Amino acid sequence: MTELFSDAYAQSCDAADPLRAFRDEFYLPLHDGKPQAYFVGNSLGLQPKGARAHVEEVLDKWATEAVEGHFTGQAQWMPYHELVRDPLARVVGALPSEVVAMNSLTANLHLMMVSFYQPTIERTAILVEAGSFPSDRYAVESQLKYRGLPPQHTLIEVEPDQPDGTFSMQAIERAINENSKRLAMILWPGVQYRTGQAFDLKEIARLGHAAGAIVGFDLAHAVGNLPLQLHDSGADFAVWCHYKYMNSGPGAVAGCFVHERHARTARPRFAGWWGNNKDVRFKMGPQFDPTPGADGWQLSNPPILGLAPLRASLELYDRATMPALRAKSEQLTGYLEQLIDADLREELQVVTPRDVAQRGCQLSIRVIGGRERGRELFDFLASRGVLGDWREPDVIRISPVPLYNTHADVLRFASTVQEWRNAR
Repeated sequence: MTELFSDAYAQSCDAADPLRAFRDEFYLPLHDGKPQAYFVGNSLGLQPKGARAHVEEVLDKWATEAVEGHFTGQAQWMPYHELVRDPLARVVGALPSEVVAMNSLTANLHLMMVSFYQPTIERTAILVEAGSFPSDRYAVESQLKYRGLPPQHTLIEVEPDQPDGTFSMQAIERAINENSKRLAMILWPGVQYRTGQAFDLKEIARLGHAAGAIVGFDLAHAVGNLPLQLHDSGADFAVWCHYKYMNSGPGAVAGCFVHERHARTARPRFAGWWGNNKDVRFKMGPQFDPTPGADGWQLSNPPILGLAPLRASLELYDRATMPALRAKSEQLTGYLEQLIDADLREELQVVTPRDVAQRGCQLSIRVIGGRERGRELFDFLASRGVLGDWREPDVIRISPVPLYNTHADVLRFASTVQEWRNAR
């Protein structure tokens, strides 16, 4: 225990980290003049130092070229969203034609449900996890109501069957099989936001398709966190945001995946002119001719200023690579788990699965003794420059992000919890 809690041990781990230089590529918020121990990359990632140059490039072009900026230079605005296509596909394990950066996560979810949720007389139900992120539930319920379907009969919420609110694959499979004849669609998270549990997307897609359902994923807490193989998973669609692990700024433009088997589809969609075939887009004709692939779901021209920071982030991901980031993530989160087990078990209970395959960066931690005690610790940590985030009713989420967090940060969290305990 003594070695784990020593500064020398944490520093030696950080010195051996092949990704250690990436921390210097981010702005670190300060507390009392020194960097915070910032563990909230699962809520808002830090700003890459390279983001400013990409944003200023757009601003300078706007100032000096105005409308001509759509057609000039290496980063012309007309095809600007294509600049992020290939690196984004590499992050999520997809073909370039299967991904597009557009809109916000929930707007993209609605667009996907317009196309992929097609209820029939026999199949009307949508299956989600109980306790899903509110925006997902609101979106699903509103789609049901819009189609005149009562949610109390058509929204299936799978209850967790394991301690601490996590799900076994058996519970998911059972829910799919029991409702197979009425299932139209499954919407499941890549990582459950409150517990931090990660799921086997390929197996869920297989089970859903075997039951005759469309399968989509909300990957808000998975993209940039876990190595994903979206194409190979067989998912019909997926949506995500870029302001968490992808470090693209508050309210950043979101992402969307549509499997290549739907690249040319007669499914209905809400159409906009930027989804129209670019070869005829400016002929301004009345007939919608969708671009094959995910691009065909675009509505309006891309937000260039919103895409600029994503370019900076994706450059970092290309250099670091997802396999290397995952290896470091396992080390950091494993170290956090070791520290809790070694000396903080009387204070903290980890609710995220212990199985490394069932989690990403995030450990969701319940403070033993109830909500009031949990809030007390949360506020104490913040007062010492150790920032996690709080999720009602009683969970502190701590997410060591491998691009910029260190073993020293993790040790600082554990040492601050010890300080709180000893002060009490």
